[in-house]
Amino acid sequence: MNRARQISLRAMQGFAEIMRSGSGTAAGRALGLSQPAISRIVGQLEQDIGFELFYRDKGRLVPTKEGLLLAQEVELALAGVARVHALIDDIANHATGELRIIAPPSFAEGVMPGIISAFAARVPGVRIAVDSRSIATTRTMIATRVADCAFMRMPAGHEDLRARVVVTSQSICALPVDHPLAAHEVITPLLLKHMPMIALGAGNTYGRQVDDIFLAHGVHQHVAVECHTTSAACALAAQGMGIAIVNELLAKAYLGPRLIARPFAPALTHDYALVTSARTRPSSLMTIFEETVMDYFRTPVEATS
Repeated sequence: MNRARQISLRAMQGFAEIMRSGSGTAAGRALGLSQPAISRIVGQLEQDIGFELFYRDKGRLVPTKEGLLLAQEVELALAGVARVHALIDDIANHATGELRIIAPPSFAEGVMPGIISAFAARVPGVRIAVDSRSIATTRTMIATRVADCAFMRMPAGHEDLRARVVVTSQSICALPVDHPLAAHEVITPLLLKHMPMIALGAGNTYGRQVDDIFLAHGVHQHVAVECHTTSAACALAAQGMGIAIVNELLAKAYLGPRLIARPFAPALTHDYALVTSARTRPSSLMTIFEETVMDYFRTPVEATS
């Protein structure tokens, strides 16, 4: 018997919403259902598929290993259903179309507004959806065309993806305008010795690259705060919590009277690519978007004083 045929769309929605919110009550609120109704839906789903998705711990729902494995595929399936519904609406209403874009959170916050504004001016009436996902999920969603394109830091690393580098930027130190190191034209690891630091992306590729540079110079980072977005790192630096080594392109939106940037040496480069599926030709809408992106980044990123 094929258990997958017994999974309803409502059951997948209930399961996914609990995974997102971590609460049956919050999931029910998001779906317009009562908490008992959500519990019944998930309980019936577990009965249909033959294994538990959550541990029940004093009223809390804690995902099982099997639940975590299923969650990503359910998210992809629901994204595909949403895409079908959007296409139906477009056909019925003679709309221009929809473009679904995935970008890292800091890129979506600091860079995407300008790109989307330029694109919307060229194609009025288009529906645009911007999402942020894990790298693995992003690759799958692009390869399977659940999403149209993504901005990813190189290397993209997938045979089913087509990647075109659209912008390259350097790392800078974001620090308060009255910080003693603001007098330096370039900031090095030796200057940062014993300085409170704001660690961005600890444990990921960029975080490891920064760690390796400090180790190569025999300097131990004094990490005061860890965070995972450029906006958070810049906000903390502006409050005097430490110095953040961040991508200049993503940090520009947050620099101002209280927060300035100084080049970081040795250079740490960020290459961002516009990634699409290599399996099919891009749509006319995607072609216009790619042209818009290339025009937007045609002027090199200027150093911020």
